[in-house]
Amino acid sequence: MAEVLNGYRRVRSPDLDEARARVAEVFCPHRLEPVARSTPAPVRFNSASFGAIGLSYLAYGTTVRIRPEPLRTFLLVQIPLSGRALVRTGGTDVVSDPATASVPDPDAGLDMTWEAGNEQLIVRVDRAALDAQLRRMLGRPPRTPLRLAAGLDLTTPSARSWLSTVDLVRSDLDGPGGLAHPVLRAQAEQLVLGQLLAAVPHSASTELLEEAADPGPAAPKVIRRAAALIDDHAREPLTVDDVAEAVGLSVRSLQEGFRRHLDTTPTARLREARLAGVRAELRAADPTRCTVSRVAADWGFHHLGRFAVAYRRRWGESPSATLRG
Repeated sequence: MAEVLNGYRRVRSPDLDEARARVAEVFCPHRLEPVARSTPAPVRFNSASFGAIGLSYLAYGTTVRIRPEPLRTFLLVQIPLSGRALVRTGGTDVVSDPATASVPDPDAGLDMTWEAGNEQLIVRVDRAALDAQLRRMLGRPPRTPLRLAAGLDLTTPSARSWLSTVDLVRSDLDGPGGLAHPVLRAQAEQLVLGQLLAAVPHSASTELLEEAADPGPAAPKVIRRAAALIDDHAREPLTVDDVAEAVGLSVRSLQEGFRRHLDTTPTARLREARLAGVRAELRAADPTRCTVSRVAADWGFHHLGRFAVAYRRRWGESPSATLRG
């Protein structure tokens, strides 16, 4: 399996003590022991983070036993890229392989054995951020504290969708600039969190399904307030989840309200507001001092090709023509 996140190397060393110290800096203190005597292989550990999300690549090269302290403030989704791991957490045993990720209970003891050849992509999620995302999706706190299942079947459609998003984020991190713009970081963070809650079975899964089936009507006054918030803050790293939380609705209710009363979606409204903002700024700019790419990025458009197509479709001319004119 090809190593990922090469631009974020933390350690490459056959010294398990050094590897344990570097890994603990990203996660938490833990015991790390080789299971059998063997020729030491280099431990490879790469790690990057943005907002409440961290992505790490970790391979020990030999069979090891890992016993961390309780995670408490964060969750891990451990995805084997090759090989297997046995994960004991909260009274549950999970045999983790490329078709099954492990999601250890952050409040329980954790005892793991990673076999030689086991490479993992580990998604670290801030626990408070995931709780906040669930509240945004429901439009209220859940009935009981959030508890996730210890295993995640990576072959389900919702899990594959989440994995695709994680891989997209990982590709952007590996590329030049690596999620440099705050708008892109905020959108990526909330997408990863929201899709994770759809992929992993948990204590509020039924509540989310009930909300999706019957979001309830949203009053036009609330929808107008949400639309005004989008229009007034479109230049900021705003997401649909932020808007829903600000007006006290679930994301589903907000989407249904926009569709019913404004015949559009919150995402389309935000894109329209940003296209209008770009146009106004380009028309007022000095073409000798300003570039289309800078203005577009300031308004949250990071793929210039797609931006140029959307701009021409909306305004009937290219953004460079607007700047020159």
